[in-house]
Amino acid sequence: SLRFPQKLWKMLESDQFQSVWWCEDGKCVAIDKDLFEAEVLGREGQQVFHTQKIKSFMRQLNAYGFTKMQRNFQRSASLPEFLAEEAAASAHSQILYYYNPGFQRAHPWLLETCKRR
Repeated sequence: SLRFPQKLWKMLESDQFQSVWWCEDGKCVAIDKDLFEAEVLGREGQQVFHTQKIKSFMRQLNAYGFTKMQRNFQRSASLPEFLAEEAAASAHSQILYYYNPGFQRAHPWLLETCKRR
């Protein structure tokens, strides 16, 4: 079974989930809180993470060294990401941004540095 960072990485790299995506620079993770709760945590029988609560998921992120970021950087350059962000913003859902120096799209080998605190 995969550790938490590997599970999150696989989700980000798959086309299966609309509620999580890489930020434009590939250095942080964007999570549409409401959609994530329904799409990932609310899955019947096929749980990705061993929880159904967003607070527990966020505690896992913190335990593996992710820090919550404020969204003050530029909009996404890619059209699908921009449209997802626009749709989320217009739906008034909350987008959470998390950063971990060892969790970057262009550097999968850094995953080994993502250790539980």
